[in-house]
Amino acid sequence: MSDYDFDLFTIGAGSGGVRASRVAATHGAKVAIAEEHRIGGTCVIRGCVPKKMLVYGAHFAEDLEDCQRFGWKIDGKSFDWTILRDNVLADVDRLEGAYTETLENHDVTIFHERAEIAGPHTIALASGKSVTARHILIATGARPFMPECQGAEHAISSNEAFHLDKLPKRMLIAGGGYIANEFAGIFNEFGTKVTLVNRSDQLLRSYDEALRDRLLQISLMKGIEFKFNTIFEYIKPCDDGGYKVKLSDCEEEVVDCVMFAVGRRPNIEGLGLDNAGVELGEGGEIKVDRFSKTNIDHIYAVGDVTDRVQLTPVAIREGQAFADSVFGKGDPYAVDHSCVPSAVFSHPPIAAVGMTEGEAKNKLGAVRVYQSDFRPMKNVLAGRNERSLMKMICDAEDGRIVGIHMIAPEAPEMMQAAAIAVKAGLTKADFDATIAIHPTMAEELVLMR
Repeated sequence: MSDYDFDLFTIGAGSGGVRASRVAATHGAKVAIAEEHRIGGTCVIRGCVPKKMLVYGAHFAEDLEDCQRFGWKIDGKSFDWTILRDNVLADVDRLEGAYTETLENHDVTIFHERAEIAGPHTIALASGKSVTARHILIATGARPFMPECQGAEHAISSNEAFHLDKLPKRMLIAGGGYIANEFAGIFNEFGTKVTLVNRSDQLLRSYDEALRDRLLQISLMKGIEFKFNTIFEYIKPCDDGGYKVKLSDCEEEVVDCVMFAVGRRPNIEGLGLDNAGVELGEGGEIKVDRFSKTNIDHIYAVGDVTDRVQLTPVAIREGQAFADSVFGKGDPYAVDHSCVPSAVFSHPPIAAVGMTEGEAKNKLGAVRVYQSDFRPMKNVLAGRNERSLMKMICDAEDGRIVGIHMIAPEAPEMMQAAAIAVKAGLTKADFDATIAIHPTMAEELVLMR
């Protein structure tokens, strides 16, 4: 008989927590999980999944325009935001049910309430019940950071963007990262006049400079406005609706909606981490070793709450590695956080893996850069003056590919396979020896000079 109620108690039922709990249960562990909001976490409920559905919906705006050059006639086209919104939210409900069913099918006990650590092995639930666990996993994720300025309470975050009653006619989005650029593209395609406000002079700082510049050029061409080196001074509600917004070095203007997309912060408040002596980093993140273990031997953390790489697939890998290592029969193993592919679902999307050109030069010294700057075939016939760009960064010494970067339609779909090649350490010669699939955009990967 165990001295504890559970072998594993997971706090947070997002992607990382659900994966860890399910896998631990398949290894024979008695598992419980607590979630105070909805099963599925940020990605499923208010992040990647519903946002990608909005991206799909936004693409139809250009597709319906372009299709006329392909012989199609679309009369009386119109867009109803509420239909898309409600269908997306309905699918979120479906996915939440699927995640819940997965946990239940693996005999994971679900507590639909808040949980906090009350002692070394004790978890206190909001209902007043206390349970004990041999191991505790914290997978509470992160939340949007809302900066302080006068009237900031009138702004929304990306969480609320999925629930808007109607489309704003005029919208300010604060931020320069992937969330800000993605929602700028989405709402712009829906017909909203969007201005992206950034306190620095750069977008998407972790991405290759050439791709950042290309996205800015295309976004401007699509009608998105940008204000750089600018901060909010105040947001004030108007008597007849909307908000008066004052930006530094700008005249006051009236908009229908203000969204802050300026980063995310780990969810660590009220978890009782101090009761267990769990060590935190300067940004409030839970500090862990490469096996996701905190400074307390039986307490672990995975996903965004550790602020290592804030991506859903990374959280899932971390949850899997934790469960296999702690409850499996094999040797413990850690997740390799290097060479993680990523994407920005902007219009058009960006995808990347490995080092940027600047990073490679700083680390390797001599590099060789190959690129392809072209107009996709579909854009040519559609009369759309929008060019794609692909870059390959190689170590000059041995030809090993250390980075691939692209901005193009379906770039994330192409990048997944390319990321395998970079992770495997393939060379430019390996790509050159591969016969192209023609005519495709992906063939540019093996034709770059």
